[in-house]
Amino acid sequence: MSHSPQDVHKKVLGRKGEKLAENYLKKQGCKLLKRNYRTPFGEADLIVSDGDELVFVEVKTRESDSYGKPIEAVDKKKRERYQRIAKFYWMQTGEEPNARFDVIEVYGDGKIEWYKYAF
Repeated sequence: MSHSPQDVHKKVLGRKGEKLAENYLKKQGCKLLKRNYRTPFGEADLIVSDGDELVFVEVKTRESDSYGKPIEAVDKKKRERYQRIAKFYWMQTGEEPNARFDVIEVYGDGKIEWYKYAF
């Protein structure tokens, strides 16, 4: 299976953004629980604890906002997928904690925007 240079660039940019978001969250006092948590329903970029809340984080990385804000790419289908991922996580851990869903935007210049309770 071949990948275009653009596909490879997007993948590298996305992984870099996830690492920047992870470091940012740690500096904000969050504890990383899972990175790229895979389930039959999809993947959660990051799962962290923030105080007494379990946080499922979608990271959107863009070089700029010339095509709109990254958070705009988190559509209804993506939000529903994250809710199924959370239920799967709870089923595996045996408890349903106090949880929320956040989005972190990461830009090519290193700027980060954190949207708590995004959905």
